[in-house]
Amino acid sequence: MIKTQAMTEALKPADPFADIRPYHDDEVPAALERLINDDELLAAIAHFRFPRLSRYVSGLLKPLIRRALHKRWAQVRTVRDVQNEVAHFMEQMIASTTQGVTYSGLEQLESGKSYLFISNHRDIAMDPAFVNWGLYKCGLETVRIAIGDNLLRKPCATELMRLNKSFIVKRSAKGPREMMKAFSELSAYIAHSLAEGSSIWIAQKEGRAKDGDDRTDPAILKMFYMAGKQQKMAFADYMQRLNIVPVAISYEFDPGDEAKARELVERAQSGSYEKGEFEDIDSIVAGIVGFKGRVHVSLGAPIQAPYDTPEALAAAIDQAIHSQYRLFPSNLLAAGQGAGISEAERQQFLERLAHMPAELQETARAMYARPVLNQQSAT
Repeated sequence: MIKTQAMTEALKPADPFADIRPYHDDEVPAALERLINDDELLAAIAHFRFPRLSRYVSGLLKPLIRRALHKRWAQVRTVRDVQNEVAHFMEQMIASTTQGVTYSGLEQLESGKSYLFISNHRDIAMDPAFVNWGLYKCGLETVRIAIGDNLLRKPCATELMRLNKSFIVKRSAKGPREMMKAFSELSAYIAHSLAEGSSIWIAQKEGRAKDGDDRTDPAILKMFYMAGKQQKMAFADYMQRLNIVPVAISYEFDPGDEAKARELVERAQSGSYEKGEFEDIDSIVAGIVGFKGRVHVSLGAPIQAPYDTPEALAAAIDQAIHSQYRLFPSNLLAAGQGAGISEAERQQFLERLAHMPAELQETARAMYARPVLNQQSAT
């Protein structure tokens, strides 16, 4: 008896993570085709590449951009091909917006072993991108990236992220039952990924640390444990299985420092902050194209010690991130520690603050100083 393709497909086991996982190789060509024909993406590229011209001849630019994308992506057929495209972009971005990216701790990672990278969070797109760049350059497998669905309001954003090994965190879930289902699914997916040899990158808490204070939310660790609890494993035993690696990413200059300071000041003055419709997208673009100075990514040793509670494990992760955070002159100057810092570095930082509105400068300075205070407390 000859089975039809439809019958074969029907006999395949259901994919329990189909709505949140990254795309598989066989889904890449169709996703790229959808992107190439997405008017919003084409308009965004036109606006970014030709900001003045696109206002008047956007309709003429779109077909040209579509043809250029067809040509550029003609040979992109797999997830690895996508990663190679991202690597090419990263090389250009690093050369044009940084004064170098350095790493420590990569030598502690074993090829073929999966890790749960729990990272401080300063930049929406660049934090996991810099971690991936270090892994890629060392010949290690890149990570699957946790990304909130609040950043995926546009279909083209979802396509781009899932092509780039991102999986979706359903932050928009409402109500206890829906939230519990979403967290359970996420926990199971992370466990599944690690078990099949794929590492994970996830921020230590929801949202960026806009005030520079890197703290792990125990709720994130409780979410991880949901899969372990279903297996009736003790918290300490299950968390040891995850190969948790604390990651500290430090930027000499934060491209979003002024925007973060503005939000913090407004919250302090009015008690709330109303985010603009495209503010997250603007933050992503600013983080990519903005000047970062030097960047350092520090990967700690995998946490082997048993911790019986989420709070105790969160404190251990914080201690690791704070102690291994690379302090730059901008941090030390902000904290009033100018010894050994050149006059050129001092002027560069002071001029950066001076370009901000006066009412934001003290908040921005405190943002840069916070990692110094945290490191002092951690030692």
